[in-house]
Amino acid sequence: MSFDSLGLAPALLRALADYGYTQPTPIQAAAIPPALEGHDLLAAAQTGTGKTAAFALPLLQKLSTSGQTMTRRPRALILTPTRELAAQIHENMRDYGKHIHVSATTIFGGVGMGPQINALRRGVDVVIATPGRLIDHLQQRTLDLSAVETLVLDEADRMLDMGFLPALKRILQSVPKKRQTLLFSATFAPAIKALALDFMHNPREISVSAPNTVTTLVSHQVHPVDASRKRDLLLHVLSQDSRRQTLVFSRTKHGADKLVTFLNASGLRAAAIHGNKSQNARTRALADFKSGRVTVLVATDIAARGIDIEQLPIVINFDLPSVAEDYVHRIGRTGRAGMEGLALSLVSHDESGLLFDIRKLLKQDIAITPVAGYEPSAPLRLDAGAPRPKQGGGGQRQQQRAPRQGKPAGAARPNGYAPQGRGERAAGNQRRRSNRRPVAKA
Repeated sequence: MSFDSLGLAPALLRALADYGYTQPTPIQAAAIPPALEGHDLLAAAQTGTGKTAAFALPLLQKLSTSGQTMTRRPRALILTPTRELAAQIHENMRDYGKHIHVSATTIFGGVGMGPQINALRRGVDVVIATPGRLIDHLQQRTLDLSAVETLVLDEADRMLDMGFLPALKRILQSVPKKRQTLLFSATFAPAIKALALDFMHNPREISVSAPNTVTTLVSHQVHPVDASRKRDLLLHVLSQDSRRQTLVFSRTKHGADKLVTFLNASGLRAAAIHGNKSQNARTRALADFKSGRVTVLVATDIAARGIDIEQLPIVINFDLPSVAEDYVHRIGRTGRAGMEGLALSLVSHDESGLLFDIRKLLKQDIAITPVAGYEPSAPLRLDAGAPRPKQGGGGQRQQQRAPRQGKPAGAARPNGYAPQGRGERAAGNQRRRSNRRPVAKA
């Protein structure tokens, strides 16, 4: 099958040919025709299989062939959980739409609102936004969503994990009920399907792989190690090829910063990307990583969405994720675009239970290979009762923060905040806002 057979306009086919794309991926082949026909879609596919093009191409065709363009009321809205992913989608939209007249802009936190307001005043066709900053614009009446014809929710599972459900519901009240809605995700938990039934109209359900599966191009390996020697083992692994681009996952933001300090002091070129970093710092770190000026990027789960490097050879889990499904998203950063990848995890005894959860989710064994000189003092347990780290723990041994006075531990926060312990706050922007209307930032 080729892109020519999907009903795409010549201008889009020309752009795809410019970048050497001739054959659609399974999710693109399955989603583009019904999207072009105007159906709502509930589409699931593995990370790294081309979901962005699956919704961007039919959206660009629809906008370029009908209605007035460049108005102050955007005709399409794409919601995504993180700034990096919003920027990545914007770049893809520019590439695919290089031969048509459709404009797009990004709206996310961590940067000033002035340039965003100016772009909206000039007129755009597509707004690509994170929920928190989008709510800010709606509150200040700098954005009018009354003309939205197509709504796209990308990485819907992550937006729910980040506590954005109240924000999503509020945004849905601001867009017309009569619209096309495209919901894309790597996984579809029952909560997502329930949400979809509330705001979609007879959606076509598309799934090109079983839930929580990963590409066969990625091989999995575990190095067991004592928590106190994790950093040394990581340095040993990275030093075997210091020029190789490597994405390292840390469970906490503080742990990511400490790891970067250690790696830089050891002679490697490393940078961190997480929600406490300014947007300029996050953009610079990602650009340096893509260009090769930085060879090791240490990221938390939330900030890693949007890291799209076709030939990223290896992902290292310095800490295993607290939620097994996040392992699927993490390793989806490698093994992309038909390239092979390696998912390597450094696992201490107190993370044995997390490894058990991951193996159970994937329904496959993961090779456990000790490294000479770094053998653990106790073997990993691989049973359901295996130990798990305390919240905020893992190789960095961080203790859980005490709850603020007057608020019970784990209390849910309103308006889109993620509960503590599910990774970073909803968007990582810790800027103080009025207690009257706290809003998540992305």
